[in-house]
Amino acid sequence: MGKTAIFTLVVTIALMPTPEVYAQESQVIEIKSRKIEHFKIGSDQSRFGPLEFIGGLEMTSSSRDFGAWSGISIAPDQTSFVGVADTGFWITGQIERDASNVPIGVTAKMQEISGADGTSITAKWQADAEGIALSGTTALVSYERAHRIAVYDVTTKDNPLLLREFAPPVPLYELRDNRGFEAIALAPETSPSAGALVGVSEKSLDKNQNIMAFVQPIKEAPFEFSVKRIDEFDVTDMAFTPSGDMVLLERRFNVSDGIGMRLRRIKGAALQKGKTVDGEILFEADMGFQIDNLEGMDITADADGSARITLVSDDNHSLLQRNLLLEFKLIE
Repeated sequence: MGKTAIFTLVVTIALMPTPEVYAQESQVIEIKSRKIEHFKIGSDQSRFGPLEFIGGLEMTSSSRDFGAWSGISIAPDQTSFVGVADTGFWITGQIERDASNVPIGVTAKMQEISGADGTSITAKWQADAEGIALSGTTALVSYERAHRIAVYDVTTKDNPLLLREFAPPVPLYELRDNRGFEAIALAPETSPSAGALVGVSEKSLDKNQNIMAFVQPIKEAPFEFSVKRIDEFDVTDMAFTPSGDMVLLERRFNVSDGIGMRLRRIKGAALQKGKTVDGEILFEADMGFQIDNLEGMDITADADGSARITLVSDDNHSLLQRNLLLEFKLIE
């Protein structure tokens, strides 16, 4: 979906004033990375169902701003990325790779996200950026609490320009305060919903206690659908495979079991008005694996056309949590 199509998507939304000043300039963040060579703790197993573990990183930084990584969108070159933190920051940079295309490091800049007046968004209820979908030099970002989707021009990446905002096409009164649309993605040309903006909420539930979601086509009217809620998992992100299927990243946390994560694939053709969809569980992991509070995901295509799944975690700026980057190959 190109920039023109995204403008069509929000053509009814009034253009906001062009900012004349910006928030703080982007700052280079020094990131130290420790390679994660084995996903299952104490095991050299690399294959987990249809997933093959490629490699991962545990990232630390002396910068107090680094962390809280909640969304990532990776360029087709599998190197450049644009991400968001739920503390109101952009994270932009490069994933460094070795000759085998395994991640070995990350270089990044961070900058406060600015509002319509060009000043930094500092109030948590306004700055809770969760999901990101990138198309060329245009980025869509979903926010919780103050539920909205914002459209930015990220041509320079140092000064992303807020173009406009619009409400998710669902009844806003149904959205929970801190359980809104953590997951958004643009459906690829291989999907029956080609070019559409698709969103899945974290834990805003319909009358049947399933997860609220929407499809906003380029030209047709938007419609709602639901994702079947299974156990105590909540949706934290989503992306589409090169073949057009939707993959959900889900998270569970409770005192007895700790943190868990799950990947679930749903056929692209299943996304229909009023339907409740479900799909194959690709993999589920608990604290016996190298996971943390995984909140961000993107899918790119390897040279052989297979899907590469990249996950990032939100450490909540806690000493008890970690910033992780994990990569898997989806074996069809």
